[in-house]
Amino acid sequence: MDHRAAKLKNILTFALIFLLLLSGIFIVRGHLAGHFNSVESFQRYIGTFGIFAPVILVLIQAMQVILPVLPGFLGCIVGAGMFGAAGSFWCNYIGISAGSIIAFLLARRFGVGLVKALIPMEKYQSWVEWVDTKKSYTVVLFLAILLPLAPDDFLCYFSGLTGMSTRRFTWIIVLGKPWCILAYCVFFAYLI
Repeated sequence: MDHRAAKLKNILTFALIFLLLLSGIFIVRGHLAGHFNSVESFQRYIGTFGIFAPVILVLIQAMQVILPVLPGFLGCIVGAGMFGAAGSFWCNYIGISAGSIIAFLLARRFGVGLVKALIPMEKYQSWVEWVDTKKSYTVVLFLAILLPLAPDDFLCYFSGLTGMSTRRFTWIIVLGKPWCILAYCVFFAYLI
């Protein structure tokens, strides 16, 4: 990698970290202000952004993966009530998928220390070594991403500590993530 490419990569990394910190502050402030305490308060909060409400929901859903403060299905409920099943699906799918890939990349870039700070867990190295030697981890990850109630946020970070390629992880997210989100969005759109 030449000097200019390395410099560009460092600038992009810094910009991403800055945006994540800024978004994290936004999420934490919203959480502390009680905007995420109920579906109604979350919906009112998103509604205050007017035409940018879908973009804000996408950002919040991305951040809820990166900083696991909110349950992801809350965004599906709010989105379904505000934008219907289709609008909710796209906001949640884009946000959660982007957040999942960013979590993977953050773990890949900053390693075990970051993951330990975000998600307390014992025996990182033994799990990472076990996963690296198993070809079945890809299948296990795909099934966990596909099914509801799996610890998706943790798995995104954990996968970044393994030898899995970014391309493979991205395909797992792109192909596995929409089905559960779609089911949530359709269910909540018809429930509301």
